[in-house]
Amino acid sequence: MKKTALLFVSLAIAFIPTTLRAQDDAEGCKDSPLISRFPGGTIHSCENKEYEQFDVIVGKNDDGEVKKHVEGDYHYWDYGTREGVSEIQVFRNFENALRTAGFHIVFENSPEYIAANKGKTWLVIDNRGDYYYQTIVTEQAMNQEVTADASSLKDELDKSGHVAVYGILFDTGKATLQPSSESVLGEIQKLLEQNADLKLRIEGHTDNVGQAAANQALSEKRAQAVKDWLVSHGIGAARLTAKGFGATKPVADNSTEDGRAKNRRVELVKQ
Repeated sequence: MKKTALLFVSLAIAFIPTTLRAQDDAEGCKDSPLISRFPGGTIHSCENKEYEQFDVIVGKNDDGEVKKHVEGDYHYWDYGTREGVSEIQVFRNFENALRTAGFHIVFENSPEYIAANKGKTWLVIDNRGDYYYQTIVTEQAMNQEVTADASSLKDELDKSGHVAVYGILFDTGKATLQPSSESVLGEIQKLLEQNADLKLRIEGHTDNVGQAAANQALSEKRAQAVKDWLVSHGIGAARLTAKGFGATKPVADNSTEDGRAKNRRVELVKQ
């Protein structure tokens, strides 16, 4: 953080008069180190999540609000302000404070809404004067903690002939495998090593966001990337084929983020 931003935060906190300091914050809640509360405010509630999704309003057009979907480290506060302050007073304070702290104001709808970002960190103030909601999300990749092992993959292939594999992650819009995918790919490698007669078709699938042709091409490249990884780790190329299906075979509702996440997958099909 820039020196001026640090100075602002420290001064904003240090010079809140004792009589205006909140005494009744909700249990376990504390201010963000990125920006101080409005002086005299109280935290009614807060929420902290290792990984969450959030839609930031970044503009408006003829169709309504334009939103940017972000996912990552998530923090939310419901603040009450001190008696006698106005909505525009709260708005201007945060508007100036964010600029001083080096944030870029992406969108504002005075005196109710401010959306700002600094690098991968997004900060939103939803303001009503006598209370406001503050949300901070720092974009980051999810830590994949649930993986399928070779045994469970084999069981599902024997049972249904195909299995959806989650935890194979790619860079956004690309077919570049992320390092966190190694453990899952290693289980597929183990599956093939333990079952020498097994042949697989590797299928790439996407959600329906974007152009169909682009999704089709991306799914093909991602399936091929998985095949290439396995071949580079000692699996015979003749045992593997790669095919992309784009968004043509959804397994969940594409109108929700959870559904889209399920549709972005790699499947193994027994040949």
